[in-house]
Amino acid sequence: MEPRLGPGAAALCLGWPAQLLWVSALGSAVSSPAPPSPRTSYSLGRTVLGLDKCNACIGTSICKKFFKEEIRFDSWLATHVELPLGYLPSYPANYSDDSKTWRPVEISRLVSKHQHEISDRRICASAAAPKTCSIERVLRKTGRFQKWLQAKRLTPDLVQNLFLKKKKKIEGRMDLTDAGTSELLLPWQIFPGAEGWPLPKYLGSCGRFLVSTSTSPLQEFYAAPPDQAADLAHQLLRILESLRNNDLNYFLYFTHVDASMFGIFNNGHLFIRDASALGVIDRQEGSQAAARAAENKDIFSCLVTGCQAELPSCDSIPEKQSLVLVCRQVLPQLLQGKFPSPVQEQIDVLLAKCGEGARPDPEVLEAASQLKSILRPLRTCDPRFAYRYPDCRYNDKF
Repeated sequence: MEPRLGPGAAALCLGWPAQLLWVSALGSAVSSPAPPSPRTSYSLGRTVLGLDKCNACIGTSICKKFFKEEIRFDSWLATHVELPLGYLPSYPANYSDDSKTWRPVEISRLVSKHQHEISDRRICASAAAPKTCSIERVLRKTGRFQKWLQAKRLTPDLVQNLFLKKKKKIEGRMDLTDAGTSELLLPWQIFPGAEGWPLPKYLGSCGRFLVSTSTSPLQEFYAAPPDQAADLAHQLLRILESLRNNDLNYFLYFTHVDASMFGIFNNGHLFIRDASALGVIDRQEGSQAAARAAENKDIFSCLVTGCQAELPSCDSIPEKQSLVLVCRQVLPQLLQGKFPSPVQEQIDVLLAKCGEGARPDPEVLEAASQLKSILRPLRTCDPRFAYRYPDCRYNDKF
């Protein structure tokens, strides 16, 4: 298992609740022959990585690369065990498959070290154990874990407030042959980029850290030229539309947004790089799933939303929510003063309508649709936007 969310995390109203995480997006990166300088004492202990907290951790899939020094923090970080890992959510690093060519990556926490510590203390307190107790041992003694040991398959009632991943699926259920080594299913595994979701693959995890390729946050593009600004804004509106309307009938929404939550790769493609404020509603399950989750709340809830957290009702989330947040807090800085009259005036009016939370859902959705239509022809088709070039030259829908 692994602790998850901090304050402000969104509700998950699913038959099989998905997990909300801090996610760094993964995209293509050009290999570079400039690895960090060799270190004489590059040592990352179990405590630094959070391996001492497993089975309450993300996983161990990429630990070997840490220990073989094929993943290295950038040189500005210290090389000893007292790394200042508690102060930042992510750290620049370098990754190698052959120890000769390196590419930039990010090493990220899903939640802050402080939030992990709060969760750990609450789990220990639930068993009247000291602060330094074994999180795994406490969880193993719970009634839920004992049910896992007796069950042959992992059914929805056993994973309310969690979402476990196993290696084998049988008839739509999860084979439960080794409950002691289960890990939580990450959102980019539930909504993979290969199927069109804006949450790409990740490189792996170790302890309480995950490793992903580097992206540039959207705020770095506030001064971008008009055609690039139009392209990024158009991509963002399309992403929000896909989160709201998709073949699987999920409704994904943001509880809050800022430009750092969205990242751009070298090919110009925009992704969600931080999904800590992303909520998921299964429209087919809805309130019934929320009720079941409340009934099954136990100490395992501390791994997801905190022991005291109350999930909001799925019915209280409006269709317009993500659009209002993005149109109010992100797009104005990206699109302000970029285009000649009267186009700029039209954009400004539509941004104001889209970002007005008091408007009914249909009006906000229509304003966003009109804004997307205006932005579409303002984009250009050239190699700077490699994610869609040269296809855009032959696509009349561009």
